[in-house]
Order: sequence, then structure tokens, then C-alpha cells
Amino acid sequence: MSRQEHLAAEYGLRYESTMPLATLSSVLGAVPAASIENVIALMSTIDDALVPKDGVFWFNKLYHRVTERVAIALADGTFENPDFIGRLDVVFANLYFDALQKFLRDPETVPKAWSPLFDGNAESGIAPIQFALAGMNAHINRDLMVALVRVGEEMGLSIKDDSPHKRDYDRLNPILEEVEKTVRAWFLEGMLAELDQLLGQIDTIVANWSLAEARSAAWNHAEMLWRIRNIDFIEEAYVDGLDGLVGFAGRGLLVRARSLG
Repeated sequence: MSRQEHLAAEYGLRYESTMPLATLSSVLGAVPAASIENVIALMSTIDDALVPKDGVFWFNKLYHRVTERVAIALADGTFENPDFIGRLDVVFANLYFDALQKFLRDPETVPKAWSPLFDGNAESGIAPIQFALAGMNAHINRDLMVALVRVGEEMGLSIKDDSPHKRDYDRLNPILEEVEKTVRAWFLEGMLAELDQLLGQIDTIVANWSLAEARSAAWNHAEMLWRIRNIDFIEEAYVDGLDGLVGFAGRGLLVRARSLG
């Protein structure tokens, strides 16, 4: 039994990858993306390649919409340092693409934070919104700190609170929350009528999720990672430890609604 199958069974999920490997492998051959336009194009192609049965299908849809909205904000002059936000968007998205690519090539190498999303599918009694939030959990709580440190080093910007790029980082919160709420409502409205009775249970599962709080925690983790980034074994241990905790939280978001009744 693979690690994916074992973990899926342990947490009551059914592991059955339905992702079209050949198609997605070809799509992800263009990784890493070099611009936000590349990111959006890749997400659009992933949308077309996946089907609703794939758990990651729902996260990709949400992330696609969010990235399109960030691109609009970049063009509108919203930010003090748009180069920072634009580069962060690209580096951040590439961590998602890389995790997906690892799943297709060798699932044993996937970060633990991403395994819950990639392991599950929509026939396991899990609602689309749960998959979307499980992806956000993995990406924000594990990947965002890594992306912040990489971009900080690349651009010569310290990860600290009193800075224009931190203010820009915070300016993203209302933009992202607006898109998340819109897409979340669409996910819930699109559910079958027979699932109506489960909505209260699903709300309970996702009620404690806060995008702003997750991004605030990610910045705090990035500040710590920034301080220890040149101490290899400590940096690796820090990322690995958080990776495991985020994966555990992700499986909590993917509990079958029916099992809570």
C-alpha cells in the first residue's frame, strides 16, 4: 500500500487518482511559470484537463479566479511595490504547480500539506468547497512562507512588518476574501439538492477557516524562516515540521460530512 493509500484509509478517505496523467504532465512541462499571464494560462489549461471528480479541480478553479483578480489589481495601481506582488504571485503559484507535478511523477515526494487534496476525490462524500479550502490550507499555510522568503532574497527585501511590501501583502486580503466568498457561494449553490441537509455540517467543517488569519500566520512563519534561512538543517526541519501539521489540518477539512451526523 502506498503512503497515499495508507493515509487516505487512516482518515476515512478513498484514494483513487482520476487525474489524466498524460495530459497534465504535458501541461506542467511548461513549469515554472515566468509571469502572472503564464500562471493564469496554466491554471486555465488545468481547469480544462481535470473533471469535477478530481478534488484538485475545485481548488484550481478557486485559485484561477483569485489569480485573475490579483492581475487586475496589479494593473490598477493598487500596490506600492507591484513588482513584489507580481513576483510573489508567480513564485507562489509555481510551488502549487511543482507539488502537482510531483504527484503525477512520484506521489511519495509530494509535501504532506498537499497530500489530502491530491489523495481525495469528489465521490468520497466530500463537498467541492472542502477541496477548495484544503488546497488553500496547503498553499497558504505551507507554501506562502517559502515563497515570501524566496522573493525577499531574490529582490533584496527583508521580510519584516514595517515595509511597503508588507503593506502590499496586507492589501491583498480584502481582494482575496472577496473572490473567495464569491466562489464559495457558487460552490455551495452548485451542490445537489440531496446535499442540502449536509450544508450545516459542511459549514461546521469550514467555519473556522479564515483567509486573513492564515495569511497573517504565513507572514509570521516567513519572518522566522527569514531569520534561520542560512542554517540549512534548522530551516529544513522548520519547513518539514509545519508541512506535517498543515497536512493533518487538511485532512480535518476533508472529513466526510455524513460522518458528522
